[in-house]
Amino acid sequence: MTEQLTELATEAYVVGFPLVFDLEQVVRFTEQGIGEVPPTPYNAFGHARTLAGPEDEFVSINNDTVYSIAQVDLGVGPIRLSVPEAGDRYYVLQFVDAWTNNFAYVGTRATGGGAGEFLLLPPGAVEDPEHSPDVPVIRFPTRVATIVGRWAVDGEADLPAVHELQDALTLTPVNETFAPPEGVPAVSAGQDEALDFFEKLRVWSQAFPPAERDREALESYAPLGLVSPYTVAEQPDGVREALGTGYALGKEALESALRTSGTLVDHWLVNLHVFDYNLDFFEVGAIDAPEWKLIDPRTRYAHRAAAALGGLWGNHAYEAAYIMTYEDADGEPLDGAHTYRLRLSPTPPVGAFWSLTMYDLPHYYLVRNPIDRYSVGDRTEGLVYDDDGGLTITMSATRPTDEKAAANWLPAPAGGFRPILRLYLPGDEVVDGRYAVPAIERIG
Repeated sequence: MTEQLTELATEAYVVGFPLVFDLEQVVRFTEQGIGEVPPTPYNAFGHARTLAGPEDEFVSINNDTVYSIAQVDLGVGPIRLSVPEAGDRYYVLQFVDAWTNNFAYVGTRATGGGAGEFLLLPPGAVEDPEHSPDVPVIRFPTRVATIVGRWAVDGEADLPAVHELQDALTLTPVNETFAPPEGVPAVSAGQDEALDFFEKLRVWSQAFPPAERDREALESYAPLGLVSPYTVAEQPDGVREALGTGYALGKEALESALRTSGTLVDHWLVNLHVFDYNLDFFEVGAIDAPEWKLIDPRTRYAHRAAAALGGLWGNHAYEAAYIMTYEDADGEPLDGAHTYRLRLSPTPPVGAFWSLTMYDLPHYYLVRNPIDRYSVGDRTEGLVYDDDGGLTITMSATRPTDEKAAANWLPAPAGGFRPILRLYLPGDEVVDGRYAVPAIERIG
């Protein structure tokens, strides 16, 4: 019986991890802020006014755009979202529910660069008959969800123009109410890491039910007390012991899966479908098509958990593709003790722009360096291109002595690292696999 409970707890950890991890960040955002985005109450946008740096301790944060983020609580009723005229500037507002489903997109690809309004409706809401048909509706799968806005920035001089766009982005409740948003229910902590995790899962999964197809999985965890009105601390000793062991096993399995998820192509992990676990919620801008859906529930839950751990609030690949690697052309782990070269010829085909960003291990944070360069891409000033139009990037912890290599230097940490290649509005050649990124070569 203990073995069965432990196995069940291990599975529950993987299935429940995205919800718990996501809502922890929602709470963190409203109370502490995230990176350069200050603490912001529910139903308002908080804005980063500068590009992200190493002080922004968030998983795989990008250095290409400035963020405008809102935690939306539709417990107050419908909310009107207003977006400004962005013109040709790339931007995206990505909608992520409490289970990390990307369920809507507003922005360059999805709705164009013009000004507009959208009506945000809570789960199960009946649309107001007086609602204007000219205002698109976005229905939320969970009462609380996150809007992650990204605005392309072309250097420091471009920031004031972006700030104007950020300030014109608004959320306005339709109904006048004086009651504050309920937000994420508080959960008593202080037991240990494992039991605190499962207590959050117990409380939050009841407050934010998943898609209908996923409820059977949650109900199967009843023997662990996770669908009970009683706290995890009140469960029998055998259950709490199984939860502790299952937590450790699930965490180990998830971290291992993160390193192996995707298809290895020239030592790069290419997984254009890591965020395709949403099968049920398709609002404005979200593509409802078989090629963007992970059907198998066994792999789908693991994909969802790995996506949350390695890149919470990441986009579908049709909006932005993410390709990453941990190893060089010989299959050896990337380490700042060595010098590496990546030659991109041709450079990645994109509809917007591309970048290669450096992250440390095991946190996947940006790396402090003497030239304050955290990414290299097609908008980076001062790069020296090859005669054929390609680009050769040098990665090392110390500055290269060669002049061209120094111009194209992407600083690495002293220890292990993992770069991510981001392709915003990737071309068809990326999506169908015709464009492949070559392996990173160790040269010193």
